[in-house]
Amino acid sequence: MKNLSIIVAVAENNVIGINNTLPWHLPEDLKRFRALTTGHHIIMGRKTYESLGRLLPGRTTVIVTRNKNYHVEGALIADSLESALALCKEDGEPFLIGGAELYQAGIALANKLYLTKVNVSVDGDAFFADINASDWHLNEKKDHIAASGLEYSDLIYTRI
Repeated sequence: MKNLSIIVAVAENNVIGINNTLPWHLPEDLKRFRALTTGHHIIMGRKTYESLGRLLPGRTTVIVTRNKNYHVEGALIADSLESALALCKEDGEPFLIGGAELYQAGIALANKLYLTKVNVSVDGDAFFADINASDWHLNEKKDHIAASGLEYSDLIYTRI
């Protein structure tokens, strides 16, 4: 199996986004995201890339899109998750960073899951893929309270 890690922040009600943005402001989680993904390939859908509006420094960006004419200077373009993974073959831990459709496809391929569970229910239009708990082993859990008072947990799972 090809290595693939998924990194995602999820509300209690499985929401990951609304109107192509994050439904919370959690700088501590963004710092964790940066620390984990720097030096690696990050795979994302076109809408996720466009919501970021820029390439993230210190990472190789792979954008998945069905648009054969899509081009972003400095990024790699793939037409499927499988072809995106082929572009990451030299990376020991490429990260899938969204969006919802790619998470749905990637959950079956991933062997590691970095999940930030945000202890809030929010309105949203993008949801994380359903995971079968019996397929995953919880390796680490750290509970936090953000400077904003928002409670969240960092969880790391590996596929059984």
